[in-house]
Amino acid sequence: METNVLTSDKSLTYSPKLLDFTARFWFITATIGQWIFGGYIIAVYYTSTFTGDFARWNKVLPKGYVEGDWKGNLMVGVHVILAAIIVIGGPLQLIPRIRDRFRTFHRWLGRTYLVTAVIVSLVGFVMVWTRGTVGDTFMYISNSVQAIYILVFAVLAIRYAQKRQFDKHRRWTLRLFMVANGVWFFRVGLMAWLVVNQAPVGFDPETFTGPFLTVLSLFSYGLPLSVILLEMYFYAQKIQNQTFTYMTSAVILLFTLIMALGIFGATMGMWLPRM
Repeated sequence: METNVLTSDKSLTYSPKLLDFTARFWFITATIGQWIFGGYIIAVYYTSTFTGDFARWNKVLPKGYVEGDWKGNLMVGVHVILAAIIVIGGPLQLIPRIRDRFRTFHRWLGRTYLVTAVIVSLVGFVMVWTRGTVGDTFMYISNSVQAIYILVFAVLAIRYAQKRQFDKHRRWTLRLFMVANGVWFFRVGLMAWLVVNQAPVGFDPETFTGPFLTVLSLFSYGLPLSVILLEMYFYAQKIQNQTFTYMTSAVILLFTLIMALGIFGATMGMWLPRM
């Protein structure tokens, strides 16, 4: 989570060194991973789209390109191309130095990010229920819940920005950031699991179903663990309790290490080889 994003409000200036360190570590790790993923999207999807090599989508995306289905293909194209704005622009939007020094850029990037997140979520929702994707019905439902989160959080972020209640605006922007990256968290979590087990334990790679994927889908989309960690971070700042601060810092650090492992696995095993 982006550290110090709320510290412009004097009521929220409490930031113990350990909590601040783990928040920074999480944000830096996530940013590196997201920008690598963004480079992968550009290298694979932008290149193949603008050169007309649509069949290349199917090497990395199930049912990516279907001959004759121009509506479905258009949705996929919009979804993956705009996704680069989410993973590259999101971290930029949350860096305090950029926000404070380049306010016009921050405002326009924020507007672009919000609109993009809504479009990507709506297109993704339609894709899941019309064209289908990997996984089972539970994963479809979890994805749909994620789309609802994105729409609600985007509306609230805009509402508080218009009211100039910037503390609340930043909180809802951070929540939006977490849910808008649900697919990225899912991929990173899956790769961390595969690196640890060195095999598809707990799921069938052919049907892409199984108890592990059900749990991962739940905590990536339906009940996002990223948002839970963020709320713990907010609460630790609010109550200023040493025990809870240590516990929150330890949990954030643990999941940052898991995320880093997943980023490494995804980068070396999936993203770089296809770029």
